[in-house]
Amino acid sequence: MLYRSLLRPLLFKLPPETAHEFALHALSLRLGTGVLRRLAGGRTHGARSGELRRFGLSFQNPVGVAAGFDKNGLVAPQLAALGFGFVEVGTVTNLPQPGNPRPRLFRLPLDRALVNRQGFNNEGAAALARRLHKAKPDCVLGVNIGKSRAVPVEEATADYLASFETVRPHADYVTVNVSSPNTPGLRELQRGDLLSELLNALQRRNRELAAAEGGRLVPLLVKIAPDLGAGDLELLVEAARGAEVAGIIATNTTTSRAGLRSDAARVAACGEGGLSGAPLRERSTRLVAALRRLTRGAVEIVGVGGIFNAEDAWEKICAGAGLVQLYTGFVYEGLGVARRIDEGLAALVERHGFRTLDEAVGCRAEEFAPL
Repeated sequence: MLYRSLLRPLLFKLPPETAHEFALHALSLRLGTGVLRRLAGGRTHGARSGELRRFGLSFQNPVGVAAGFDKNGLVAPQLAALGFGFVEVGTVTNLPQPGNPRPRLFRLPLDRALVNRQGFNNEGAAALARRLHKAKPDCVLGVNIGKSRAVPVEEATADYLASFETVRPHADYVTVNVSSPNTPGLRELQRGDLLSELLNALQRRNRELAAAEGGRLVPLLVKIAPDLGAGDLELLVEAARGAEVAGIIATNTTTSRAGLRSDAARVAACGEGGLSGAPLRERSTRLVAALRRLTRGAVEIVGVGGIFNAEDAWEKICAGAGLVQLYTGFVYEGLGVARRIDEGLAALVERHGFRTLDEAVGCRAEEFAPL
């Protein structure tokens, strides 16, 4: 495979953030949809695993790009051309901000993992809105919003509202990120009372704008951390359901370093930050299953964490995820990963005797160990 044998070794010789910026630049070149589809390995649109309806939206396939890969919406149309069924841009904040000092992105190849402490580096919600107004992808588009670093936690709601109002006209859905470990105090917003206040305020404004415009209610999702205990998760679900959110994205990166194969010195050299990739797979899958049991299927779940192939995605779906996202898997597996996962899921649906992917969602939720 060309990416694994040639392109990835070349990219991995560069510092991780430099390689990421190079990849974004390369994708932004006007190659055309047809060229990108060929680079991804052939026909990529038209779902192999079947078109899906989730929170009132139609998805061409269940495989999406997670927030963090394209923070500023630079290459959303190109990502759609590579075969992703949906693209989530961001995390974007109301105030533009540079993020944490470099280096802030690290690879652990032995673990097929990344460590990042980028800190929501982005050009701001207004810049993203202008870019999306000019070019939206040919797939479902999500926008992930977070708290501006300069804003204290007690003023977070107003900050999120400002971002929401700015990006809402351009988004098919909006994700509320309260789970990045790289913005001080952000994870406090996962507390039941604070989360309830934030989500209800956003949903009230959502309804007001929809009524004023005579238009649709934009689905609200919330992205959570994998490091929650069972009690915290129950309170979070209660807050999410009380605010009538459309979905929960599980999960963000983890602060844990347990079970890594890389030597301790290399892990320590990465420093603080969120760990993503293969080491997160089991933990995030168990959390997806816990959410499925707690919500009894009443809230859509998007599974993220350690997805590199169709089998990884299938595990998330069987645990309870109606959609899946990847970022680290995209970095390690290359341009054709969405197509391969979609094709593989179609084969797995048939192999396991299901008529549709929908029938498989949550079919093994009870099998996964509790948190």
